[in-house]
Amino acid sequence: MSATSTLAMTHLVPLAKDLDENKVTPGVLGFIVFAVIGAAVWLLMKSMNKHMKRVNFEEAPGEPGKAPAAASTEGAKGTAKGAKGEERTA
Repeated sequence: MSATSTLAMTHLVPLAKDLDENKVTPGVLGFIVFAVIGAAVWLLMKSMNKHMKRVNFEEAPGEPGKAPAAASTEGAKGTAKGAKGEERTA
């Protein structure tokens, strides 16, 4: 340890002994930090809610004669549709 850190420790140790561990609180700074984090979360949730309301999701209709369960059995046969609709084999 350097001389500066030793000198600092000798001055801070008596101050630490004066504090009652049962009465130490976060204080005003802790409240301000907590309030800022709470306000940021509230603003983020408000923004997310606004963006989610703008989403217009409509599921593409499937083929009229095909049941949804039949699509899962195609994977077992080794064929699947790609991103553009072309058939691929496994």
